[in-house]
Amino acid sequence: MTTPTVTTIDHWIQGARVPGTSGRTAPVHDPATGRQTGEVALASAAEVDAAVKTAAAASREWRTSSLSKRAAVLFAFRELLHTHTDELAAIVTAEHGKVLSDAVGEIARGLENVEFATGVPQLLKGGFSEQAASGVDVYSIRQPLGVVAGITPFNFPVMVPLWMCANAIACGNTFVLKPSEKDPSASLFLAELWKRAGLPDGVFTVVHGDKEAVDALLDHDDVAAISFVGSTPIARYIYERGTANGKRVQALGGAKNHALVLPDADIDMAADAIVSAAYGAAGERCMALSVAVAVGGIGDELVRAVSDRLPALKVGPGSAEGTDMGPLITAEHRDKVAGYVAEGAAAGATVVVDGREQDVPTDGFFLGMTLLDGVTPDMTVYRDEIFGPVLSVVRVDTYDEGLALINRNQYANGTAIFTRDGGAARRFQNEVEVGMVGINVPIPVPVAYYSFGGWKDSLFGDTHMYGPEGISFYTRGKVVTQRWPDPATSTVDLGFPRTR
Repeated sequence: MTTPTVTTIDHWIQGARVPGTSGRTAPVHDPATGRQTGEVALASAAEVDAAVKTAAAASREWRTSSLSKRAAVLFAFRELLHTHTDELAAIVTAEHGKVLSDAVGEIARGLENVEFATGVPQLLKGGFSEQAASGVDVYSIRQPLGVVAGITPFNFPVMVPLWMCANAIACGNTFVLKPSEKDPSASLFLAELWKRAGLPDGVFTVVHGDKEAVDALLDHDDVAAISFVGSTPIARYIYERGTANGKRVQALGGAKNHALVLPDADIDMAADAIVSAAYGAAGERCMALSVAVAVGGIGDELVRAVSDRLPALKVGPGSAEGTDMGPLITAEHRDKVAGYVAEGAAAGATVVVDGREQDVPTDGFFLGMTLLDGVTPDMTVYRDEIFGPVLSVVRVDTYDEGLALINRNQYANGTAIFTRDGGAARRFQNEVEVGMVGINVPIPVPVAYYSFGGWKDSLFGDTHMYGPEGISFYTRGKVVTQRWPDPATSTVDLGFPRTR
């Protein structure tokens, strides 16, 4: 048996791969086999400083580039992403484990943000008021911040960076990406595509690392803004340390997304949607539905409909044809998720389908799908963000009780309601205290020309990700008030008659 090749994963600085010099590395695995496939460099604070300085130098020229040049680079980048989707999806599947169709879908959603950013000439248009006072005009402009950084999670190694860098670069900033060290190779593929699209060296930088690299970005004087997606404890830390250093910060945290299923819901549609949203990408999505709130007498029917669908789903390597759900990202995370199932059973929840007993591949970091019924808000399976293929069913008597349950939850990222009643749906969208709402839509991720973000402990800062709010985050407004001398009183020969 041959030993698999372990690839060295470098940084990307000044338009080229740069080996790490800190002497620290981290292993990268194929979650479907458990084998180490890569060794990623972990940057020191000094390496981060050097990378940021190259980005700062590049920003002085990029910010003066014309809008048409920026748009041309973005259009070229868009076409390259289209052309190389299959290659990029294979990289994502190899290091994250999600099935290829999910990886392709992730790239497609990222592409939407690139396409939005190609409209930068329109997006950065300011306002103008002639004669605000006699002989005085006033106009507004938006200008780039300089160097901005993105700290992104393992679960969407392409989509989330594209949420950030497309708008940031279109607005005239340079962008430093610190991707997850668990699946870092996709970020280097993106860097190569940016270069081929004509982006000047230094405008897009990739620095791999752990907490040392994160802290170096948060503390660096040349970094004007930080964007983050990850767990709530880390989001809070990023927000507090970054803002203490005078930076703009948008930090998206964890989630515990609820689906409210009313007695009049189309049960087949609801069950199909909930199964897809709860178990897709092995539940490792911040928009995954992890709690189904069954109202009135629909609980038994809903549990039966969901459980009936699970045996048909195939768990296996994401690259294998016909696979519906791949592995989790690490062995440690798989074991943690399995531990939550055990805790739920010990606390009194009914284990309708036990993912620990499902027939899954013995190699790799696999866990089957779990369905828990009779879950109550005091259980850890309800309170904590599990980030795995576990769906909890909570039963309530009324709509009002279900709404109150959702509104009491500390997370407020996304939610959904399943009903045939337009009045109930309209009431829900108005009363629920959650940032993104789906009506018979299980994963209400906004399209690129809106913006993504939750409420409460799911968001730190007051600006949502991508879309119009992304443009605002990566620029700052300036208002110019101007008055010129009256040409009729000027002594300069203008070469044409002066008139009032």
